[in-house]
Amino acid sequence: MKLLIHSAKQVVTVSNKDVTFLSGQSMKSVDVLENNNGGVAVAVDSDGKIAAVGNTEYIRELWKDSDFEAVIDATGKCVLPGFVDAHTHPVWAGDRVHEFAMKLAGASYLEIHNSGGGIYFTVDSTVRCSAEGLYKTLKDRLMKMLEAGTTTVECKTGYGLETEAELLLLKVLQRAKEELPIEMSITYCGAHAVPRGRTPQEATEIIIRDQIPRIKTMMKQKVLCVENIDVFCENSVFDTEQSRRILQAGKEIGLRINFHGDELTAMKSAEMGAQLEATAISHLEEVSKKGIEAMAMSGTVAVLLPTTAYIMHLRPPPARQLIEAAVPVALGSDFNPNAHCLAMPTVMNLACVMLSMSMPEALIAATLNAAASLGRGSTHGAIQKGRVGDLIIINADKWEHIIYQLGSHNHLIDFVVKNGKIVHRSIN
Repeated sequence: MKLLIHSAKQVVTVSNKDVTFLSGQSMKSVDVLENNNGGVAVAVDSDGKIAAVGNTEYIRELWKDSDFEAVIDATGKCVLPGFVDAHTHPVWAGDRVHEFAMKLAGASYLEIHNSGGGIYFTVDSTVRCSAEGLYKTLKDRLMKMLEAGTTTVECKTGYGLETEAELLLLKVLQRAKEELPIEMSITYCGAHAVPRGRTPQEATEIIIRDQIPRIKTMMKQKVLCVENIDVFCENSVFDTEQSRRILQAGKEIGLRINFHGDELTAMKSAEMGAQLEATAISHLEEVSKKGIEAMAMSGTVAVLLPTTAYIMHLRPPPARQLIEAAVPVALGSDFNPNAHCLAMPTVMNLACVMLSMSMPEALIAATLNAAASLGRGSTHGAIQKGRVGDLIIINADKWEHIIYQLGSHNHLIDFVVKNGKIVHRSIN
């Protein structure tokens, strides 16, 4: 056996039912085990899977402490599933600090983008950086995410745009996937912007006829493990029909559809994504009522990104309408040069304050539902026998403190566990 956590004040299982996501009324509460007489324990087996969850006394009837490689005394503390960050852009060079000042002065995202800033500014810095330089900064960011409780993270390309640069970013992400203790779901996002000097139609053809076939070949050769395809479906970028063609081409080589939709403009992205049976659509600030209904029918996960609305002064995505329509709602940090946030506890707090989500809804969105957006709803995001042993232990007697104490996650998180292995331990 790999790990025993015993005597916890609370263990947040999220759901005691064997479900792959929660939606609607089911998001109103989370299942919590609590026992004032000896506390609650979690045992993780040698394969990194949860072997048992229950009262400490019961677990110790099954195994002795000496049966485990590591034992954690969680007296007075809470155990939660590791967070799943459903949307990030972590591999790029440079920064965009100067643009933060521009946004504060009133410049819009598209104004900055069309003037050569935004994605283009980061692409210029990224393509000048070496693979080793990109890996070094990526590793630093991912390890900081891990320390903030994220055990599984979706990671996009998108700051290369041209074929060779995009393939390089995929290779850098693949190296991190193989070497770092955080689990990664890699997303190809070559359609993040239209390369300078090309039209959207030209860029669409290059992606479909060059980039996607080369990715398919590299996946067959087991050089890459890419899971998802993304496109920025937006005015002046890729329109709805161009986005549909790109996403369909990715789906045909086995990639899950997981894309940016209805962010700045009502593009009917949600309706299009639902028709393609997209696994997830992100942003959705401008989603229509029909788009919400279509997503509910298709079971497509809505990945909401409160950091983006906060930083860009956008109208927040309609979380309440999505939840009331029984669309599974997930959360992501949208970590990128425009939204520099590495911590899901901060994202959950913003979701509660800005999107009017309750704390149980935010936690479900950052665990089980975020896992569902990455095809991991049956294995991640909850503390149940047979699921992966991804756990965090916080130094508080109620789990809600991880959301309530804004900016205090570094002081609250004592341990982060990935597949039953302690990968971060607080020095506080």
